[in-house]
Amino acid sequence: MTAGTGGGGPSKGTVHIVHLYPREMSIYGDLGNTRALASRLRWHGYTPVVHQHHPGAPWPEHAHLLLGGGGQDSGQVRVQEDLFTHADRLRAYAADGMPMLMICGMYQLFGQAFLTVDGTRLPGLGILDVTTTGNATRMIGPVVLDTLAGEVVGYENHSGSTVLAAGQEPFGTVRHGQGNNGADRTEGARVHEVIGSYLHGPVLPANPALADHLLRVAATRATGGWEPGEIDDSVAEQAHARQVSRLLAG
Repeated sequence: MTAGTGGGGPSKGTVHIVHLYPREMSIYGDLGNTRALASRLRWHGYTPVVHQHHPGAPWPEHAHLLLGGGGQDSGQVRVQEDLFTHADRLRAYAADGMPMLMICGMYQLFGQAFLTVDGTRLPGLGILDVTTTGNATRMIGPVVLDTLAGEVVGYENHSGSTVLAAGQEPFGTVRHGQGNNGADRTEGARVHEVIGSYLHGPVLPANPALADHLLRVAATRATGGWEPGEIDDSVAEQAHARQVSRLLAG
C-alpha cells in the first residue's frame, strides 16, 4: 500500500485505489494507469492510497476505484479463483456505481466467459455482457476511439476476439484500429461506471479527460464532492492530437 499527499495546502480528502493482481495482470504498461491516477489525485489536491491486491490476500478495508490490467492466459488462470472469491463484492460495487477500468485480460474476465485458443473455458464475472474467444491472429497497433469521455487514443495488442451481447454498450466506436474483434467497429464495453477496454499504452496518461472522469466519480464517492485543481495537460494533449492527426490523416 502506498500513500501520498497533494502538494501545498490541506488535503481535500483521501481516495483509495485498488489495483487488482499487479504481478499477474499488468503487462504492456498497464501499471502506468495506477501511477497516473495517483499522481493526478495529488495534483488535484487529494491524498491517494494505492492498494495492490494479490491472490489470497485480504480485501482492502476501503475502495473507491478499481483497476486491472492485461496478462497472458496463464495469468488469468492464476487469478481466477481469487477473483471469484470476491465476485459478489465486485458485482455489488459495479451495481453501486464504483468506477473501474479493466484492461485486456481483466476486461475479458469481467465478461461472461473467455474461451482460450486451446479450447479451455474460463468463466467470467458477468459484469460486462461480452464473450471472448482466443485465436491465432493478434490485433496489434494504435487505436483512436470516439467515446462518451471524448476522443480516446491507445494501443491494442490482443488475440482475443470479443463480441458484445445485444444491448451491451461499447466503450467506444473505432475510428482507427481493430477494437473488440476487427469487424463491428466497437471497442471495449461499459456498464454503469465500469469500463473494459483493450487499450494499453498505458491509456490514462495519454487521455487526461478519461482519467479525470474516473477520479471525479471516485472522489465523489470518497468525500462527497469533486474539487479539481488546475493541471497543465498541454504535453499530453499535444501528444494526443499528434497521434490522432497521424493516424487519421489518410
